[in-house]
Amino acid sequence: MMMMWSVVSFLSSSELVAGFQRACGLFPAPRATHERLCSGSTRIHRRVNGTSPPCQDAEHAVNGRKSDASSSQYLVRNWPLYFLFVGSATLGNEVFYISFLPFIHWNLDPFLCRRLVNMWAVVMYIGQVMKDMLKLPRPSSPPVVKLEQRIEFGMPSTHAMAATAIAFTLLLSAPERVKFQFEVGLVVAVVLSALVSLSRLYTGMHSALDVICGTLISALILVVSYPHWDSLDFFQLNSPLSPAITLVLPLILCYKYPELDHYSATRGDTTIILGASAGCSVGYWINQRLGVTFEPSGPFPVTLPPMTPVIFTLGFVRFFVGVLILVLTRQAVKWIALRLLCLHYGVALNDVSAHRRKEIEVPLKFSTYSAIGLVNSVVVCRVFMLMGLL
Repeated sequence: MMMMWSVVSFLSSSELVAGFQRACGLFPAPRATHERLCSGSTRIHRRVNGTSPPCQDAEHAVNGRKSDASSSQYLVRNWPLYFLFVGSATLGNEVFYISFLPFIHWNLDPFLCRRLVNMWAVVMYIGQVMKDMLKLPRPSSPPVVKLEQRIEFGMPSTHAMAATAIAFTLLLSAPERVKFQFEVGLVVAVVLSALVSLSRLYTGMHSALDVICGTLISALILVVSYPHWDSLDFFQLNSPLSPAITLVLPLILCYKYPELDHYSATRGDTTIILGASAGCSVGYWINQRLGVTFEPSGPFPVTLPPMTPVIFTLGFVRFFVGVLILVLTRQAVKWIALRLLCLHYGVALNDVSAHRRKEIEVPLKFSTYSAIGLVNSVVVCRVFMLMGLL
């Protein structure tokens, strides 16, 4: 038992994260350098405004751990690894998935997008809820260099969870739809999920234990759910109850999200993910009812066409037009929903703190992103047909 706790303590230590950063060429800037930067910025600020800026070196607490303000200053001695890990970190962001998953739908196969969206929503909800229930802090700075500033808790790493789930869901689902070399796909899935996981150590956002637990939890969810994917897919597309369940259940889960004694972005982020998933699910059900699913015609698995300049251009134009439609949808629905909610609850449109209240934040984000999911799965491909892009 003592050995187990020693291993857990070692894997959760900030010193291990700092050691990994140093091994990869990322170091905190010397204190003298930071002081020179502050004094220089003070002189410039005085010349322009006649006042002194608050160039603090004070400590502030984030989730129970003190974080030094000077941690934003760092030295990079291995730029290839810096760009590799910082770039890999973006592969686990919500913004990436909200653009990557529609790309799969528009340019490859809506079937694969549907599987990915379902697993993305499940693992992210479980991961976000666990964060706010366990309330375990992120690595402390110093000694860790923080390349990002996040205020939510650390355990488990939802970046690691999402990367593992997306990569291996695609690997397990694609063979029945597309011809490809499975061994190559396996290597790509392992490398991508490993890079995203290691990037969380490099950026100082998670301990090794956070990343390992996130990966294992995601793997467990995949193993448990995999035998039921076909049954769930059939229910999602064909059951008359599917639209009601896929809208009401996620909305209830958002309202029942664990309460904290301070505001955290995790509830809003989770609502965005569940809303997008719910909208997509209803859209896929509608497409099935209308008899136009936009899926490739068999026999499966199909052979992917060679990447010619024409195919590349069509894919790029579809992606550009699709993203533009989704952005316009987001702006329009958010504009309407925010005004209706503020009118209903009697709050000002510019009252940001009021917008964070559960009764406003949850319906605002859920309605906005469920509309995006619905437009993505139903409307965009029909626009492509009208424009001759399909």
